[in-house]
Amino acid sequence: MVEHMKWWGWGQEGVAFHHEDKPNLAPFVKRVSGIDFNAPPAQVPELSELDVPGSRAPQELRDAFVEALGAEHVHDDDLDRVVHCYGKSMRDLVRIRRGDFGRVPDLILYPGTEAEVETALRIALDADAVLIPFGGGSNIVGSLEAPREETRPVLSLDMGRMRSVLSLDETSQTARIQAGALGPDLEAQLNARGWTIGHFPDSFKHSTLGGWIATRSSGMQSDRFGDIADITRAVRAVTPKGIVATSEVPVQSVGPSVREMILGSEGRLGIITEATVQVHRIAEERVIQAYFFPDYASGLKAMHDIAASDATPSITRVSDANETQFTLATSKKGSALGQLLNKGVQLYASKRKGIDLEQMCLSFIGFEGSALSVRRNKSLVGDIVKKHSGFGVGSGPGSLYDQKKFDTPYIRDFILDRGAYGDVSETSSSWTTLNTLHDNVVAAANKAFAEVGINGFVFCHLSHSYHSGACQYFTFAFQPPTDRDGLEAYDAVKGAIQQAFMDNGGTLSHHHAVGREHKRWVNEDVSPAGAEIIGALFTGVDPGRNLNPGAIVD
Repeated sequence: MVEHMKWWGWGQEGVAFHHEDKPNLAPFVKRVSGIDFNAPPAQVPELSELDVPGSRAPQELRDAFVEALGAEHVHDDDLDRVVHCYGKSMRDLVRIRRGDFGRVPDLILYPGTEAEVETALRIALDADAVLIPFGGGSNIVGSLEAPREETRPVLSLDMGRMRSVLSLDETSQTARIQAGALGPDLEAQLNARGWTIGHFPDSFKHSTLGGWIATRSSGMQSDRFGDIADITRAVRAVTPKGIVATSEVPVQSVGPSVREMILGSEGRLGIITEATVQVHRIAEERVIQAYFFPDYASGLKAMHDIAASDATPSITRVSDANETQFTLATSKKGSALGQLLNKGVQLYASKRKGIDLEQMCLSFIGFEGSALSVRRNKSLVGDIVKKHSGFGVGSGPGSLYDQKKFDTPYIRDFILDRGAYGDVSETSSSWTTLNTLHDNVVAAANKAFAEVGINGFVFCHLSHSYHSGACQYFTFAFQPPTDRDGLEAYDAVKGAIQQAFMDNGGTLSHHHAVGREHKRWVNEDVSPAGAEIIGALFTGVDPGRNLNPGAIVD
């Protein structure tokens, strides 16, 4: 049995965000954005009340898949088809709650082996059908939907039955894992033997290894373990040209990297069935320390110096002032996070350190390894924090952050229930451009809010550090205007943020991928010639445009 998220929102039924135990949050959000947390929530309609377009699959095509996969693994009921028609972007959730389902898949296929994936693809190609791979359904850039105008049969190939750790090579420190394994599935299997993949994106609970690879995902502990492109050592994928199987070696010099071609391909080249990934022994000790910096610029400088030092933290994260205020407002009364700005801390920061409390920025830095390694790294980082006028406030808040790190998407659903929009955009850039990019993106978002005539709020944190730069992750929220469609306002704000990335030395995405949401910036990011090469690769492998047509480039 493959379990899916709610058809209308994030996560599982019965799990939701609540603010009643966070006394400062509703007043804070109302003040900065006009969003009323105490407004009555909209009633999500029953799926049976909505008009779901019927399946267009010819009977002979359905019969062919039933023969290949078994009747229990070929679905065409309304609920399963709606679950697979979109991902979980803000646009997806707004449309699906309106009953705008786009081009709903005609059949949902659940292969259980690589051979069944091969057979399914062959049947699809012979029928000139469109096939879109589906992992956990957490994508937020439009990578899972078929073009609205598509007249051919549309198939969603769900990898949820293929979720096992196939083998573990403890000497080479690698594991072969099927692509349909959700984050918790593969971690549980590895943890039972004392190992971890070390990859924990925000979507961890509801995303798969294949999805991570297909979108070039990045996890919260990438400073230590690397992004999924670093973690993935070999891939197997079923393509129109046959099975692609790259060598399980650490490095190779065999022309342009086929492994890299599969990474980030979003289903345009084929269906990823398994991967060999780097794994690590579960650390003896793991701790996340909280720090404060006088302002965001000081925090960025500290993160730069940490990246340039001998320190090897697992997490380097610093929030700007707006996000810091929001984070503190989300604290429960009496919690470790709520105690961060108690009177003693405020007095120390303002009187002893001369810090403006409105500009102060919260940072979380993680350490893991042997007890000796953790002590050494904490000492190295502590010296750098002091150099930039920061100070530590212990590990209690970090432990709370660690427990709640996968819950953020539920807040977006909560405000959407109350008619407000919230979303995220992320980018990476060089250390030289980070601060200017941050300030100009915030200015661009605020200008877009004003031009649309809405109240809005935007904040940011640095989330992943590298030798030459870092990722910055922006969140924005607003109450849509009453004189136009909310998605029109959303496009204006999101477009302004994305364009500001490009205008200030950033990339269109650090780890969310391209999909359909971001593809208008591909030429600007990789050059027209680069985009043409990507398109030529897709056409060469899939000349009939049967595999997820419209994703990344047209």
